[in-house]
Amino acid sequence: MLFTPGRRRNLLSAALIALVGCAAAPAPAWAAPIPSAQIDFGGMMRTYRLHLPAGGPPSGLVVNLHAAGATGADQAALTHYDAVADAYGFAVVYPDGIDYSWADGRGASVPDRQGVDDVGFISTLVDRLAAENGIPRGRVFATGLSAGGFMANRLACDRADLFAAIAPVAGTLGTNVGCNPSRPVSVLATYGTADPVVPFAGGPMSGRGGGSTVVSGPAMVDRWRQIDGCPAPSDEVLPSTGDGTETHRIASDGCAGGTSVVFMRVDGGGHTWPGVPEILPVQSVGAASRAFDASDASGRFFASHGR
Repeated sequence: MLFTPGRRRNLLSAALIALVGCAAAPAPAWAAPIPSAQIDFGGMMRTYRLHLPAGGPPSGLVVNLHAAGATGADQAALTHYDAVADAYGFAVVYPDGIDYSWADGRGASVPDRQGVDDVGFISTLVDRLAAENGIPRGRVFATGLSAGGFMANRLACDRADLFAAIAPVAGTLGTNVGCNPSRPVSVLATYGTADPVVPFAGGPMSGRGGGSTVVSGPAMVDRWRQIDGCPAPSDEVLPSTGDGTETHRIASDGCAGGTSVVFMRVDGGGHTWPGVPEILPVQSVGAASRAFDASDASGRFFASHGR
């Protein structure tokens, strides 16, 4: 997304007020959220926010990755994922990227140009949290918006042994980034056809850190279908909500290893997280779909696509 961290946090303040009602009831002391925690990776202190469910050990772990120009706390507020994680018994972690972005391989961010190993950082963080909280190793998932969506795809490409399923929103891969996962990964991908930031048809784009050339949304989905050996998909149109968009749920189930690839194609949709209020003008990021909630949709998808 194309905005400064300060501007985004100011714009998020109103959303934070609205999202207070989505917060879960106070959890027991052992499951209290950690506002800010640190882990030493490669001699650098990296920060993250962790939320644990009440009532027992987590049934899985969701890594929720912020957009460029944002923080993990911003992503938690935008996606109301603490409440979603509670509903499915998941732990959810919101890491912070260096310079408010990720080294997703495109070469368009400061951490990419500095040689930061975000695949290694996030994988190490997952290992630590899984060991400390008794999280099943076959139930680790990733989602993210924009730069976070690019990073989620890269994690699945590079660490398919670790991530059972991903749910990228408004982020594909750079055309220069290889994707040869060691095993099938389930994918729930959401892309808007009118995205003014990450072009739905692929090609050149300008981000916070600079320019890159990206894979189109349909091509990214096709790549995952090929990787997972999927059958031909079905196409379901979700009921209209009168928001000016139309969402097609294009699903391939019964892929290799019991995986699925689902494409939420939001016709007329922009660079947004479906189901939450736009925090920037529609003229800047395009329309958000109200036909589904991307947070709850990914929670349900993850719950049924562990290993």
